[in-house]
Amino acid sequence: MTYSLKRARRSWCLYDWANSAFATVILAAVLPVYFVSLVPGDGATIWLFGAHKFSATSLWGYSVSLSMLVLAFTAPALGMLADRKGWHKRLLLLFCIIGCSATVLLALTTPGGYLWAAALFIIGNIGFAGGNIFYNSYLPLLAPADEVDRLSARGFAYGYLGGGLLLALVFLLILKYESFGFADISSAIRCGFILTGFWWLLFSIPAFRNLPRTNPGTYKTSSVSLKNYLEQFRQLLKYRDLSLFLLAFLCYNDGIQTVISVSAIFAREELRLGQGTIIGCFLMIQFLAMPGAVLFGRLAEKIGAARAIMLCLGIFILVCGFAYRMTEAFEFWLLGGVIAIILGGSQALSRSLFASMIPQGKNAEFFGFFTISSRFAAIFGPLLFALIADFTGSSRNSILALGIFFVVGGILLLLVDVPRGRELATKES
Repeated sequence: MTYSLKRARRSWCLYDWANSAFATVILAAVLPVYFVSLVPGDGATIWLFGAHKFSATSLWGYSVSLSMLVLAFTAPALGMLADRKGWHKRLLLLFCIIGCSATVLLALTTPGGYLWAAALFIIGNIGFAGGNIFYNSYLPLLAPADEVDRLSARGFAYGYLGGGLLLALVFLLILKYESFGFADISSAIRCGFILTGFWWLLFSIPAFRNLPRTNPGTYKTSSVSLKNYLEQFRQLLKYRDLSLFLLAFLCYNDGIQTVISVSAIFAREELRLGQGTIIGCFLMIQFLAMPGAVLFGRLAEKIGAARAIMLCLGIFILVCGFAYRMTEAFEFWLLGGVIAIILGGSQALSRSLFASMIPQGKNAEFFGFFTISSRFAAIFGPLLFALIADFTGSSRNSILALGIFFVVGGILLLLVDVPRGRELATKES
């Protein structure tokens, strides 16, 4: 098949359309609320922890953290393997299948089966986030430096639209479950999990067909060992601004990912909102985030990606303070609208800014570090949220505490010299 850059770019964006179904239905809007229904009212018990009772909120937070902890320690090795062997597309397919399979199997969960649901979620989240290492590594291969912000934003726009459409379909199943022949809402939700898994797999096919094959890299070593693993970190530290950006991203993305993963449970337990209201708000977020991603992509061309990200972080700090005080459903919708506009911009520009400072030939390896940064963010944030909720009995205190991640991340981002980082990457390519 003749390689077409235009077709490859479109297929790359379509993969974001595909796997965003997992982000919206499983990670954000539907599974967290369904998960609450699986946990007994007096809390969950795990034999390793004796008689201690875990709330649904804390158990969910620990599950998110555990899945990301596994991936954080394996991401650099996976990236190095892809760069060394030229297996970017092959590993993307493998993690996609793992994630899709776990998502479909969630349909087998029943009341009281919260541990089974947590285990499948952990596997699915590893498939989702692990695949993104190799998906993201294609970004600098498909776009030159002056187009990378726009392509990254376009990918996120596809993702928000695709994830939003699938969430709308699942929402319709839940809302009109009797019309579709389901005995109850839980049956409709479980069918939604099956639909999510197949949506992800189906719309990933163009990427597996049209993304170019990558050539093996040249390395002095041929084995993945602890010594080589540590050497990767030493290589990364040679790129001062890239390393500093990763640290900044670790901090502020911690807050972003936690807001995404716990907002549904927060709305359910603190605001007592129904599942229909929560899913409806997430639908609004998905469709508003699409133009938000495009808007910030264009804004970055005028003021620079780093400044555009700083603007997003300032708004996120205000979001945390507002969420701590809100009590009404309309406030949840208002906050969702604000988050929608800045969410796509902050994520798309972070990815493109990082890609612009990577030396050619180390795309997947360095995006492995990007995954470490983003996945460690998905460990500490939910863990802090779960711990505070567990010991204080209130998720409001947890939401307020997330603001510190945006403050620290913003301060570190101010120290990044982007032009210097890009110049060094060019010299080393």
